[in-house]
Amino acid sequence: MTPASGVTLREVQPDDLDLFFAHFQDPEAKRMAAFGPADPVDRERFDAHWKRNIAEYVVRTVLADGEVAGSVCVYGEPGDLQVTYWIDRAHWGRGVATAALRAVLEVVPERPLFARAAADNAGSVRVLEKCGFAVTGHERGFANARGAEIDELVLTLSG
Repeated sequence: MTPASGVTLREVQPDDLDLFFAHFQDPEAKRMAAFGPADPVDRERFDAHWKRNIAEYVVRTVLADGEVAGSVCVYGEPGDLQVTYWIDRAHWGRGVATAALRAVLEVVPERPLFARAAADNAGSVRVLEKCGFAVTGHERGFANARGAEIDELVLTLSG
């Protein structure tokens, strides 16, 4: 088991995109995350999206004991900053997402921060709540990975 102390963040390196793209192809992970691109296999669009995000926002590679385990990002406009993360399924249930989110929250002091999760994604909701986020809203949205409209939770981290 990877202890939380074995989780670190670093700047995204070009080779990380290959791993991130591979992580995003996992059918179970896509189903759990639910909200993603309409065409998740479009590598050109994926690369353009990531390069833009890296240039504009706080984006970090998550390492678990030195191995690339995923990514974490804070994006958006001041007053409406959102957090998102993606952890490779091989690292689920090991505290990696919680440790990564806590680490990026130290890098980005602005509050409030917002997050969204599929209402049935108990693991992601639990990670957010462990990091101080609270459910502040409910919405419905079209989930590309599920091909249907689903319930989504809005969570907020205040002060």
